[in-house]
Amino acid sequence: MAKGLKQSAVAVWHFYRDAFRNMTWGRTLVWLILLKFFILFAILRVFFFKPAMAGLDEAERSRVVGERLVGGSQTETETPVSPSQTYNL
Repeated sequence: MAKGLKQSAVAVWHFYRDAFRNMTWGRTLVWLILLKFFILFAILRVFFFKPAMAGLDEAERSRVVGERLVGGSQTETETPVSPSQTYNL
């Protein structure tokens, strides 16, 4: 079974490789996709998303992580939502 799976994976790889080689816009599209990912993950993160635990020392960080692991993902300001409030039909 592993041999058949390996042959299928190789066939899929060759299919996509040959398709991108034969496309006239293939390389341009790949570069545009990579540029988009760079903009989304590098530039936007630096300018718009601050680190969650910036300004905390090591002891405070470990305390916060421990509280979030034990207490779940809710913070003190969030109120729990019951399942009946989630779906308003």
